[in-house]
Amino acid sequence: MHLSVRPRPHPRLRPPARPRADAWRRGVPAALALAALLVPAGPAAAGPNTAAASQAPGSSHCAQLPKARVPGAERQRAACLDELTTAGTVASGHTDPADWAGLTPKDLVVPKGVPGVQIDGYFPDTSTTNTNHGWNHDAQFVLRLPDRWNGGLVVAGTPGNREQYANDRAIADHVLSRGYAYAATDKGNTGLAFHRDGRKPGDAIVEWNRRLTQLTRAARATVARSYGRPPSRTLVTGLSNGGYLVRWQLENHPELYDGGVDWEGTLWRPDGPTLLDFLPATLRNYPVYATGGEGADEARAALHRAGFPAGSEFLWRYHHTVYWDLTQRLYREELDPGYDGPTEAGTPYCTTGTPGCDADYDYAARPAEVRKAVKRIGLTGRIGKPLITLHGTLDVLLPISQDSDVYARMVRASGRSHLHRYYRVEGGTHADALADAHPDRLRPITPCHHTAMATLEAWLTSAEQPPASHTIPLPTDRTPTNLANTCSLG
Repeated sequence: MHLSVRPRPHPRLRPPARPRADAWRRGVPAALALAALLVPAGPAAAGPNTAAASQAPGSSHCAQLPKARVPGAERQRAACLDELTTAGTVASGHTDPADWAGLTPKDLVVPKGVPGVQIDGYFPDTSTTNTNHGWNHDAQFVLRLPDRWNGGLVVAGTPGNREQYANDRAIADHVLSRGYAYAATDKGNTGLAFHRDGRKPGDAIVEWNRRLTQLTRAARATVARSYGRPPSRTLVTGLSNGGYLVRWQLENHPELYDGGVDWEGTLWRPDGPTLLDFLPATLRNYPVYATGGEGADEARAALHRAGFPAGSEFLWRYHHTVYWDLTQRLYREELDPGYDGPTEAGTPYCTTGTPGCDADYDYAARPAEVRKAVKRIGLTGRIGKPLITLHGTLDVLLPISQDSDVYARMVRASGRSHLHRYYRVEGGTHADALADAHPDRLRPITPCHHTAMATLEAWLTSAEQPPASHTIPLPTDRTPTNLANTCSLG
């Protein structure tokens, strides 16, 4: 889900300080406040420009600027940049490092040498949680048009409750360096109170899907106008909640895309499993396990039964402190606000027996209206275009056995397995920066995503069949730099 764990606002993008919605984390012990999650990394080493693109005859730097108009946008602002990747946009103020903190390993190479046009803007909306550019307006987007275009377009939604720049390091840098145009949306609502957007349960998440559809249509039109021809292929990708959007788009709007890469997408289905099934059991049992003594062994076994694999125990304390409680409360509030009455988003870290406590939440026992709310955002597995799914075996926010393993079975049951490849990444977890803290046990998934994008491209353009679905083993002769930048799907 990647709920925001954000450092200070980026001064070039944001207005003066505002109240912090994440003040609840101020008590997190220093040992758990991973530097990679809470502080933007220093300048990374620049890598070569790997763009498989050529500049059109007679074109010049930012030749597409006069035509850079996004249909349907209420406001937009275009800029000619010497560098569209984070090698340049951090300094120029055209990204927000706070938005992508914690999502990539520190040794990930930053490509450079991608000049072009960036368009920032927003579509009409009524909510105001996104404060980028001082606009105080949701449905913000970013669209980047490289001078050397390979004919393709990549669109993405953001993980967790983050904003439109969240994918800049993990996804945008790589696809821009390969010559793709790139577009991303904030999904229409952001922040820890995203569940306030809308009038009935599920509305905020319903809007996520609608906003990515809206952006894809607008970006395709903008690319066609800017370069003089429509994109030859449109790919959709995303991480966590962004991965959920990939699944939903390929099930519901396959006509807009040629294929997609789903990186640990969140699973929603009315009959479960969803995070509303396994997180309450985690909140009940982890404190017993952490205390030790009588009952600790059974509590650990209960966590394993909930889906958290044996061998992942070293990650539990961090996720209990940062993710599990907050994730359960916020998403339960979005889909079942009546559970705790007038209380908004529950009581943090409540003990079992506390009225309205999320540790005691029982999705199966809730009224039918709750299941209807989940059905509104639910997945079916009926994808209409090629999809590659990646998921880490040590994901302890969205455990693999309760998520992508299930989704792969849904795709097979729908008769669409010929359109799907599923790679389980041994040693991968939900937040890649954790691999920096545990290099002996974890590997980043970011480079596997880069390989998956190239694999999808070959699948679509040359009918080169990807490797069969399997578990990608953790290399034995590994270094942090190699693991941060290389991954074979074969």
